Amino acid sequence: MYLVKAPFFLKLLYPKSIWNKSRKENKIYLTFDDGPIPELTPFVLDTLKQYNIKATFFCVGENIKKNPHLFERILSEGHQVGNHTYNHLKGWKTDDAKYLENIRQCQELTKSKLFRPPYGRAKKSQLKELHSAYEIIMWDVLTGDFDLSLSPEQCLKNAIKNTENGSIIVFHDNIKAIPRVEYALPKTIAYLLEKNYRFEVL
Repeated sequence: MYLVKAPFFLKLLYPKSIWNKSRKENKIYLTFDDGPIPELTPFVLDTLKQYNIKATFFCVGENIKKNPHLFERILSEGHQVGNHTYNHLKGWKTDDAKYLENIRQCQELTKSKLFRPPYGRAKKSQLKELHSAYEIIMWDVLTGDFDLSLSPEQCLKNAIKNTENGSIIVFHDNIKAIPRVEYALPKTIAYLLEKNYRFEVL
C-alpha cells in the first residue's frame, strides 16, 4: 500500500524533511531512486537530454560501484545526485549504528548533502542524527512505477494528475520500474512542459 499524493499527516510525522518546494513558482523537481543500472538509467538520461532538463538521482552506493560510468554520466550531464544508502536498507528494520554507517559508505561516493531514506521511512532516532548533516528529501508525488500491478497508463496518470507548483516527483531507475518508466516518463515531461512547468534540480 502506498499513497500517490503525500498526505498532510505524513508531513507532520517528518516535519524537518522536505516534501515539496515553494507552491508560488511553477517549478517542479524530477527525482529518480535506486540506480544507476544499465537496464534503465541510460534511457532516463537520454530522455532528459532530449528535453534538455535536469533531475536529481538518489543513488544506491553498491549500484554506483557496479556502474561507475553511469554515475559519471549523471554528473557530467549536469544532474544532481543524492544519497540513498549503500545497500537500500530499511531504516525501521536496521540498527541505528549500522544504518548510519551504511549512509556514510554511500556518502563517500556521492559526496552529496541530500539524503532520501529508502521506502521514505526511517526511525526518528536515525533522522535526528541525519538532519545535522543532510537535507532529508521526501516527495509529494509517488508515480507508483515500482508497482508491478500498475499499468503504464495509470503510472502516467499518477504523475500528471498530482503534480503542482513545487512538486517533488519520484520515479525509479530500477528493474521493476522499466515498462512504466519507459512509457510514462517521456509523456509526463512533454505534458508538464506544455503546462509551462520548469524542471529544476534539488
